[in-house]
Amino acid sequence: MKVGARTTTGWKATISVAMSNYIEAGSIIAIATSLTFWQDAFGISNFAVGLLAALSANAFGAAIGAGIGGPLCDRFGRKAIYTYDLLVYMAGVLLATFAMNFAMLLAAFVITGIAVGAGVPASWTYIAEQAPTDGRARHVGTAQLAWSVGPLVGFALAAALAPLELLGSRLIFLHLFVVAAVVWWIRQGLAESQIWQDEAKSDAGAAVRSTAGGRGMRGLFSRRINITALLVLIGIYGFWNTVAGQAGIFMPRVYESAGVESAVQQNLLQVLVWGCTVAATYFGFMAYGDRVSQRLLYVIGAALGVLAWCVLVFFTDAGMPTLLVFAVLWGVSSGIGAQAFYSLWTSELFATSYRASAQGFMFFVVRSATGLLSYFFPTLLAATGLTVVGLLLIGLLTVALAIGAVFAPDTQGKTLREIEIERYGETSTETSGVALPVETGRGLEDAPLGRH
Repeated sequence: MKVGARTTTGWKATISVAMSNYIEAGSIIAIATSLTFWQDAFGISNFAVGLLAALSANAFGAAIGAGIGGPLCDRFGRKAIYTYDLLVYMAGVLLATFAMNFAMLLAAFVITGIAVGAGVPASWTYIAEQAPTDGRARHVGTAQLAWSVGPLVGFALAAALAPLELLGSRLIFLHLFVVAAVVWWIRQGLAESQIWQDEAKSDAGAAVRSTAGGRGMRGLFSRRINITALLVLIGIYGFWNTVAGQAGIFMPRVYESAGVESAVQQNLLQVLVWGCTVAATYFGFMAYGDRVSQRLLYVIGAALGVLAWCVLVFFTDAGMPTLLVFAVLWGVSSGIGAQAFYSLWTSELFATSYRASAQGFMFFVVRSATGLLSYFFPTLLAATGLTVVGLLLIGLLTVALAIGAVFAPDTQGKTLREIEIERYGETSTETSGVALPVETGRGLEDAPLGRH
């Protein structure tokens, strides 16, 4: 069958695009569960381990990819990214599978990180643009679900393959290569985003771009309302992800600091965390994100995250019961918390002409911050212990909770076009059947964000 004859639409398209998140999260967990084995095999220091983590899909690698991929996605289309990103990704994970020294491993992590960084903003953009208005949270939640399943599978494989040590870790990277190859093949039947095509190619789209401020990064930073949204979303996602990024890749070391030295037990605890995340995403965010107050749902998830780390930090002496409570609370929090809402709101609050650029920029900033802490996290944890590090993480989560509680946007139940008109102007004329926005009497900087 010729690739051009195959079409991928509907939920199949949503799932194939959402797999960017499975691949990203799977990469992070493959790294997390293998770092100790690589460290022993290559005789590298804690600082070198931090460097591997910081330049990987968990931090700077993904940041660079997003910074490049977001603007390219707006300029050449959403589908263009999917034609090439997984080919680069497959090269990266294959290099990791057969890495024989630190230099090969570092190159593999950087290549993999750049590939997933380019793909994730494109996936959130595409899914939101193709989703029905009354089911946008449910469809976007599919990406969050895939992001949750990735670690669930990754930690389960790590626990099962633990007796093989480094060979088991290599097999986990190899499984990601196979998954990426299958997803790449399915994606070749994807159609381009209709919203992007309408905006990019029509005369009416040119007028829309003019009102929104232009295309790409220049258009994004030409409007004060966009800068406000960037600050709010970076506040929500950035403070949360700085914690989640360390937990995702260094959680086995945190468990070790809490007294759990068995690699199998550490991985099984993470299976519980991500099993709860999968359940909370499906039965919480996807089921209720389009039906109940998004602000309330966000606050519940964020508060559970703060509570989880308080339990871990202040009741460590209780042993395994504390860790089990932490795993459940942190897992549920992650399912209905910052990342799920960030991926939804960041697709809603920016014009089509720079929607992916905005996501790429924010992903770059957030993952860079995660990378900075990743440089020092293993050394900091070893030097100060869980209490000091835990208090720092609790503070970051509290800030994310406060920002979301105050500034959660009122976009629920509105089409992307309606949101765009509200934020950039009202329609008064039509060209080629597409309504065009024009300036209103209210300044753009006065458009509400976080007031219902």
